[in-house]
Amino acid sequence: MKIKILSIVLLAGLITASCKKYDNGPGLSLRSKKERVANTWRIAQVTDDGNDVTDDYESYRLTLTKSGSADLYIRYTFIGGSYEVTTGGTWVFQDKKEQLYLNFDNDDADATYRITKLKEDEMWLRDDADNLEIHLIPQ
Repeated sequence: MKIKILSIVLLAGLITASCKKYDNGPGLSLRSKKERVANTWRIAQVTDDGNDVTDDYESYRLTLTKSGSADLYIRYTFIGGSYEVTTGGTWVFQDKKEQLYLNFDNDDADATYRITKLKEDEMWLRDDADNLEIHLIPQ
């Protein structure tokens, strides 16, 4: 009997581990990926090539809906200048839901991010081309 229970526990562990889609989790969620993405997000942390640049993002709000619409507001500093972006658009999953593509009316804000963590209260995005990592939490 103990061997059967141990086998079931090991099998469940293997199944759960293989279901993990994103590098940083979660291993299992009862909410769909679309439901977890749909939120109004704000910056928790941003790193650029490993350097913390969170303070450069004075204000950041990304609203994603289950229907696929997206609204972005950013106020940030870069090389001594202050910039502001407000734009609407759409979002979709790409590459078997491992990437998030943001397509905005302001094409300068368009981006494709690799999702490294997707929870109801946390989303981590990575732009490998620019070595940028964005950690988002609900607003």
